[in-house]
Amino acid sequence: MTKIYGCPVEVTLDVLGGKWKTVILRYVSKQTLRYNQLHQRMPNITQRILTLQLKEQEEDGLIQRIVFDERIKRVEYSLTEYGKSVEPILELMCEWGKQRMREFDLQVSALGTSGE
Repeated sequence: MTKIYGCPVEVTLDVLGGKWKTVILRYVSKQTLRYNQLHQRMPNITQRILTLQLKEQEEDGLIQRIVFDERIKRVEYSLTEYGKSVEPILELMCEWGKQRMREFDLQVSALGTSGE
């Protein structure tokens, strides 16, 4: 069944919507990260939700999951070429957030600053 959208913003939110998806994308747009590195940067996300969000973004073609078959299995996440098309949106969201932080004297944890 084909989804019917009311406007293009709905299409964007269908892929990027949710509390954590854009945050995950922002972090992996800056560097390739392992699961634990992502989780450390987002201490308020549960492991279940992080796993689910990563899986959904992989299915949407935004993130690639690379498994290294080593003695201890290593998995890394990075943006796909298609995922890189979201970077301008993420940058605008980050700049808007910085402006709001200045206006309202809001703080970001030291962990959160690594996603700038």
